[in-house]
Amino acid sequence: MQKFKEVFMHIVFLTAAFVSIAAVALICVFLFANGIPAMKEIGFGRFLSGEVWRPSNELYGIWPFILGSIYVTAGALIIGVPIGLLTAIFLAKFCPKGIYKIMKPIISLMAGIPSVVYGFFGMCVLVPLVRRLFGVNGNTMLTASILLGIMILPTIISVSETAIRAVPDKYYQGALALGATHERSVFLTVVPAAKSGIMAGIILGVGRAIGETMAVIMVAGNQPKVPDGLLKGVRTMTANIVMEMGYAADLHREALIATGVVLFVFILIINLLFSILKRRTVL
Repeated sequence: MQKFKEVFMHIVFLTAAFVSIAAVALICVFLFANGIPAMKEIGFGRFLSGEVWRPSNELYGIWPFILGSIYVTAGALIIGVPIGLLTAIFLAKFCPKGIYKIMKPIISLMAGIPSVVYGFFGMCVLVPLVRRLFGVNGNTMLTASILLGIMILPTIISVSETAIRAVPDKYYQGALALGATHERSVFLTVVPAAKSGIMAGIILGVGRAIGETMAVIMVAGNQPKVPDGLLKGVRTMTANIVMEMGYAADLHREALIATGVVLFVFILIINLLFSILKRRTVL
């Protein structure tokens, strides 16, 4: 009976693994089967490097959206990574237990807030704030970057804290034995030892930022042109897909799917770079 249970669970786990792989494979097949022909018809160079998106004139250039996605994601990382990493270090090594019991549930709650709620926060708080401080239309790349920086905080904090807590205590104790202070022991031994896990949290944050749609649509201005400053409107690849997929048809629809292919490739490249960095870290 025991052996039967083990074999049965082995089959269940194996089936679950195959289903996961098959789901990813089907998504890849759908995207590439529908997107690559559109790229060929438009022209790979014109599609990827074109600066004009005007479906009514059959002009499908997504370079402004590629730059928009990169700039907004980079801005979110500049804001979110330092704050998230320092918060994770504080929670893992400096936070009193009483405060930890309050902060940890709040951070977990942030991860569960729908993106549209973040979008409303951005519209009601960040957009007027940017408008008041800089005297421009508040729907800007800066606003979107700040909002995404806030949204990726729970991911970076949770994963980084887990990685820091997983470091064996002997690293910390050894540094103390050599005369280092508590702060130096944490920052010079524990944090570097958790580098691989921290990188994983950052990569997950990048995935969340570059794939976010609703909140960005609500605060970014959605201007389909090459962004030329932090205080200008911007449109990302995900925002462009969502805004136009509802009424797109024929080549227009296929071009939007091709945009999804480009976004998918971006995510693959990011994961590949993370795997390379992780391998070098282990070695």
